[in-house]
Amino acid sequence: MVQVSTHTATQSIPVEGEPLKNWLQTRANQIIAGDRLSKQEALALTAIEGQENIFSLCEAADRIRQACCGNTVDLCSIINIKSGSCSENCSFCSQSAHHPGQDSPIYGLKSREEIVSHAKAAAEAGAKRFCLVSQGRGLKYNSPKSQEFEEILATVQEIIETAKIKPCCALGELTLAQAQALKEAGVTRYNHNLEAAENFYPNVVSTHSWQDRVETVKNLKAAGIQACTGGIIGMGESWQDRIDLAFSLAELEVESVPINLLNPRSGTPLGHLPKLDPLTALKAIAIFRFILPQQILRYAGGREAVMGELQNLGLKSGINAMLIGHYLTTLGQPPQQDQAMLADLSLIGGEAPIPGEYQPQQAT
Repeated sequence: MVQVSTHTATQSIPVEGEPLKNWLQTRANQIIAGDRLSKQEALALTAIEGQENIFSLCEAADRIRQACCGNTVDLCSIINIKSGSCSENCSFCSQSAHHPGQDSPIYGLKSREEIVSHAKAAAEAGAKRFCLVSQGRGLKYNSPKSQEFEEILATVQEIIETAKIKPCCALGELTLAQAQALKEAGVTRYNHNLEAAENFYPNVVSTHSWQDRVETVKNLKAAGIQACTGGIIGMGESWQDRIDLAFSLAELEVESVPINLLNPRSGTPLGHLPKLDPLTALKAIAIFRFILPQQILRYAGGREAVMGELQNLGLKSGINAMLIGHYLTTLGQPPQQDQAMLADLSLIGGEAPIPGEYQPQQAT
């Protein structure tokens, strides 16, 4: 049973050393037992500084991950089925027509044959889910029975019939009717990120609102599709913004949370920003796990670019899912390298449980 935290903002959290480590382990045990972190506590955790203290935070978050989710790491792969010339002005994205990146290709909807072929290759590489990602604000602004949407539905069905992998989609904003059509075609999970906290969002995008994104997530949930909904760390947001985002995701009860680490792209409004410090990324991941103990926390874009040789530490700080293979406009590392990393950490690539599904006796 999930319990409301009785911890108050007036209760202090030790800032370092053994007292901090003991507090974190005690609080982790309480969260595993069903309590939930308050926003005041989460904000207090952001004050933790220094490698040793951040590693203590990560260790406690990893205990929560292991107890609430097990040792199976959810593996997925994506394909950019339609790229570039996007109407939206997302500051982080090189596919926007407002600021096209030099490394962003432009092409229309890929053929069903090519998409299915990539799905089969992803399955062979160990991915359990395969996401069809398209540029644009979303299907909501197309005809309900547009030819493109019908082709995507047919492609989803062919993947189900011919490839040993579950198809997901990320097609932008959806109406409830469109979400229901995807559900009927066999889509069980849909990616639609909030990207940032509501207060910070206008700094990132102005062509649509944060509430527009929330509406699509609610439509997905109403249609019985799992929401794969997260955001991006490193866009200039504050720790308050990061905490607000995590609590919004908890309130929406999303099943999977992609944590993207900004990999600044040349030519975009955020292209001048420095890459996130890996320790800051680990701290963010660990705090997200404290706030979202049962959710699938997914290493997504920027994992290799930001974390480098330290990316294995994320898998010991609360992460229990990875996007393997290439990203939308940037390259990822070979899937074999990811599989070797999991083996070194005694983790298993597969399909992680959604909130409420994991039973400790199933631990491997």
